Amino acid sequence: MHTVVISGTGLYTPSESISNEELIVCFNAYVNQFNAEHAAAIADGSVKALEESSVAFIEKASGIKSRYVMNKSGVLDVNRMVPVLPERSDEEHSIMCEMAVAAATQALQNAGRNAADVDAVICAASNMQRAYPAMAVEIQSALGIDGYGYDVNVACSSATFGIQAAVTAIQSGQARAVLVVNPEITSGHLNWRDRDSHFIFGDACTAILLERADLASSDNQFEIVGLKLKTSFSNNIRNNFGFLNRADESGVGKSDKLFRQQGRKVFKDVCPMAAEMITSTVQQSGLAITDVKRFWLHQANLNMNLLIARLILGRDATAEESPTILDTYANTSSAGSIIAFHKHQENLDSGQLGVICSFGAGYSIGCVVVKKR
Repeated sequence: MHTVVISGTGLYTPSESISNEELIVCFNAYVNQFNAEHAAAIADGSVKALEESSVAFIEKASGIKSRYVMNKSGVLDVNRMVPVLPERSDEEHSIMCEMAVAAATQALQNAGRNAADVDAVICAASNMQRAYPAMAVEIQSALGIDGYGYDVNVACSSATFGIQAAVTAIQSGQARAVLVVNPEITSGHLNWRDRDSHFIFGDACTAILLERADLASSDNQFEIVGLKLKTSFSNNIRNNFGFLNRADESGVGKSDKLFRQQGRKVFKDVCPMAAEMITSTVQQSGLAITDVKRFWLHQANLNMNLLIARLILGRDATAEESPTILDTYANTSSAGSIIAFHKHQENLDSGQLGVICSFGAGYSIGCVVVKKR
């Protein structure tokens, strides 16, 4: 089988950002408005009063300080609190496609490649803008790639699952190079009126080009030396929005059609699962955890990442060993670990090892061990 390398990565960051301070002003205004409108019901106990939030609460709970979004004005409109993203005609590129093309173009440039060198596109993300045609096929067309494309959705683990599919295609000889793109408009599935989760997500798009090692020519390559995936069903992270919602009108507009989670249960369940997954994947690759110089972890919650690193290493990881980007990007679902990889990879020396790990709804975990060439 062919050896596979990551030869280039790309990142699209939206131009607009929302600070915790801005978010709290809007959220607390909504809380006060809701409580005033329902004062009588709150007084007789039939409606529960909403509780204000604070910057201190957000940062202690998550480590997030700000997040990039595709539209800021709609989110911060107390009477709306949803991004304003108008639908486009069938003849126009979708928003996700535009994001993916921007990130993919950068990845191709970093790899020293063009569309003619790529045989497949995998769009791996937690939400797809359109049911069909597949987002990947639209992105493939926009980039001018002659090959095939398909979508992958494993929530926050979509990128690593996409990498697995790309590696398999290249190892088998089906493709010379595969582009994996992760356009995440998480602001669209977030309940901005929920105190426990309204601060969690941000928007971004990443791209990873994987190639046969004997054909790759970029200066910055990472060989895939180990890869493992795992899923285990859980209801603790859910989004029930889907095409069958119209078959039962009683559910339209309900909060379960947006992101929701039981955060404490997720923390308790996922941290040991992720730590064990990373350790076993490294060991099955014939390596030791002490050989790993960098852990690019899923960027959902700072406290989770600190604990996972501690479980793996038996000590606290340094900021260099386990870099953080969620303070400014928040949770960008599948893009998070790839943003960390994209931004914190160049100072590794040839032969040094790193681990890309994602984890999220499913539960799903993907772990990729790479070696700098």
